[in-house]
Amino acid sequence: MSVQEEVLEEVEIKEEVNQQNEIVVFNDEVNTFDHVIDMLIAACDHDPLQAEQCTMLIHYKGKCAVKTGDYDDLKPRCSQLLDAGISAEIH
Repeated sequence: MSVQEEVLEEVEIKEEVNQQNEIVVFNDEVNTFDHVIDMLIAACDHDPLQAEQCTMLIHYKGKCAVKTGDYDDLKPRCSQLLDAGISAEIH
């Protein structure tokens, strides 16, 4: 395998990794910390500590990527968050 082929293969692999989507949750003045934590546990399979840390980032930074994966996996999870009144988008 030539150096050029190796470089092209490496670029293709990195592009595939970057194809991942993510659910981003945005801060609002409506939902309580406990509600967001509970929903991250239910919808995104977070453990309680991870959900709490993401909720703090959402509060202080204004948003947080809470789940990464394939679009087909993220879509129902994002819908569950939206149905619970949480501002979320898939990016």
